[in-house]
Amino acid sequence: MSTIWNPCREKRSHFSVTIVRFRAIALFLSIAAGSLLVACSSGATTADAGPPRAGGTLTLAIGSNPDCLDPQQASTNASLNVGRQLVDSLTDQDPATGEITPWLARSWESNADSTSFTFHLRPGATFADGTPVDAAAVKTSFDGIKALGPKALLGSGYLAAYRSATVVDPQTVRFDFSSPSAQFLQASSTMSLGVLAPAAYRKTPDQRCQGDGLIGSGPFVFSSFKQNSEVVISKRKGYDWGSSLWKHPGEAYLDSVDYKIVPEPGVRTGSLLSGQLTATTEVQPVDEAQFQGNGFSEQTRPNPGIVFNLHANVTKGVLADEQVRQAVSKAVNRQEVVDTVLSPNYKPATSILASTTPFYTDLSGPLAFDPAGAARLLDADGWAPGPDGIRVKNGQRLSAAVVFSPVFNQNQSVLELIQQQLRKIGFDLRIDLRTTAETQQLQQAGNYEFIWYNVTRADPDILRNIFSTKAGNRSLLQPGNPLDTQLDQQAASIDPAVRKPAAEQAQRLIVEHAYAIPVFELRQVVALGPDAHAVGFEASSRLQLFDTWVSGS
Repeated sequence: MSTIWNPCREKRSHFSVTIVRFRAIALFLSIAAGSLLVACSSGATTADAGPPRAGGTLTLAIGSNPDCLDPQQASTNASLNVGRQLVDSLTDQDPATGEITPWLARSWESNADSTSFTFHLRPGATFADGTPVDAAAVKTSFDGIKALGPKALLGSGYLAAYRSATVVDPQTVRFDFSSPSAQFLQASSTMSLGVLAPAAYRKTPDQRCQGDGLIGSGPFVFSSFKQNSEVVISKRKGYDWGSSLWKHPGEAYLDSVDYKIVPEPGVRTGSLLSGQLTATTEVQPVDEAQFQGNGFSEQTRPNPGIVFNLHANVTKGVLADEQVRQAVSKAVNRQEVVDTVLSPNYKPATSILASTTPFYTDLSGPLAFDPAGAARLLDADGWAPGPDGIRVKNGQRLSAAVVFSPVFNQNQSVLELIQQQLRKIGFDLRIDLRTTAETQQLQQAGNYEFIWYNVTRADPDILRNIFSTKAGNRSLLQPGNPLDTQLDQQAASIDPAVRKPAAEQAQRLIVEHAYAIPVFELRQVVALGPDAHAVGFEASSRLQLFDTWVSGS
């Protein structure tokens, strides 16, 4: 395989592999390399601190209590940042290029219509209970994910068309799907399809959520979980089958990671500045400047996938009118949102997909701020200014509510600014704060006008999961529409020549019809104290701590 240079770090493969047949499978995302961004740190570098050293504990703050430690069931960053360290995946994905690379599988192949994938496992890997990571164990794990149904909040989508897994021989497993599933190769790199030992399935899903029976083959093992207090994981002794993307062979450097659950952003910031923490996640824009210098640094990376957006239910109220939705899109000043509420670490949205997503298409032209154009659309559509400045048509006010939950600390401030921007064209945006559970219930019932969210995934198939009438269909579109056609086409082949144009056209249709109104790209910002080094991100912008080390006492 060719070596891809990463400007933020040197990458060295510690085992040599050959991808046999269908090399395009391993490289199907690499054509997007020009648009993918690399996570770089500011301030002191690992080189400044000398060579990496083994030992010590990384004390890391996370902003919420993990909903579930089992990565096959988890969906929040707080949970996945723990679970990623406990399980290995069949493949890995290069954060810099999108290329799919070896991990537990050293090679793979697919049939022509992407309904069958065969993986050849590397020998020698074992689970924390000593049992081998063989084809039978992998089959048990994937069957177990499928059996979770909706409890596998992310994996159920990746395995929606999963039919069966077959043990071809002890080191070879084949997965068969009932419909084309080109996205499965990238999905095989995620922690949501991370492999658990057969013994894990003797425990209930709820038990695994608490860490009981959570047996992976990863570089760390579960130690303890105190609700609303901390999660502790420890180094896996003898580990030596890491991802081809990692910088060193053998065991992880850290002896342990102590995740402190600290919901208040100010407390996280103060605790890191005072030395009570080694690092903290979820740094708020207002606090970023405090970690730029004086021995502190930041590690950042944009989240791939669907950006934060106002997703319209096209069957509800004024949003059934496409010209209204288009006017709203033109009236949102995305740069002002970033400059006023966020920070230079964040980017205005230039598509429904973030710029770090493979096959992202730059649609900054159609998404340009154009309040005069918005007013012309509304004038032509018969919406006239009312006595309070809000437009009216046939007795109906130009108004819609946006449902959101505070999963990102700045959500309310962003929406309040958008509310002000839209009033200038005579649109009344009503802000409806709900709990995460309430928001999910409203979304599943289709009982909303706008819904505010983002979804992280380093594959354009996330559009099919959310927009297709055969899947999430959050816009409540009618089946057989042109968007469905493009989403199906990008799912039908791993060939970039097929996937790329279909994914690009899908993005254009979403933006042109304003099914969703993109606003900004979420970015992960982790602050590091002077003793924390080489805290990394995997391709979905979740933490990867194998190469992380600590200095000092």
